[in-house]
Amino acid sequence: MRKIELEIVALSHSITQTHSYAVVLGEVNGLRRLPIVIGGFEAQAIAVALEKMQPSRPLTHDLMKNFMSAFNVDLTEIVITDLQEGIFYSKLVCVSEHDTVEIDSRTSDALALAVRFGCPIYTYENILDSAGIMMEDSGKKKKATATTAQEKEPTGHEELQSMSLEELNTLLEEVLEQEDYIKAIAIRDEINRRKKD
Repeated sequence: MRKIELEIVALSHSITQTHSYAVVLGEVNGLRRLPIVIGGFEAQAIAVALEKMQPSRPLTHDLMKNFMSAFNVDLTEIVITDLQEGIFYSKLVCVSEHDTVEIDSRTSDALALAVRFGCPIYTYENILDSAGIMMEDSGKKKKATATTAQEKEPTGHEELQSMSLEELNTLLEEVLEQEDYIKAIAIRDEINRRKKD
């Protein structure tokens, strides 16, 4: 089967499940989108890597990348291979000096590693047919960042707008200490928006 390349186009709170997030994958040079519900920890791990943040201690996916790099194993691609009863299945394609190995993975973990390794993300036509959605052609293409998630998230945005710049900077320090990078991105964006004004 022919593989179709995807890229992360958005990361947002899941509308259907509380305490969950949705990562939206978009077909490269296409209009189809593949939304996948993931947990908060994995959303945070993806957001940290997308935004090139440097946590004070390595997150689990950073540790995994460091471990693989220490043993000269490279992640060359991830493939979303199957969809059963609403659950996506993925494989990590890993290459060492002497071998290529495919390892089963949760899709959320595979995506968090793909962002760290900068490797391509693939799926198959049948998965896009059954779970993908078609977007209208707007002619504009957005670069994938975790901040696109915050644009759609109603919780806290109005609250951030009412805070002073000093309060925002204090809050940013607090959430970074708590390692809540999803909130940190929203706060940072509000600070940056004000600096542009």
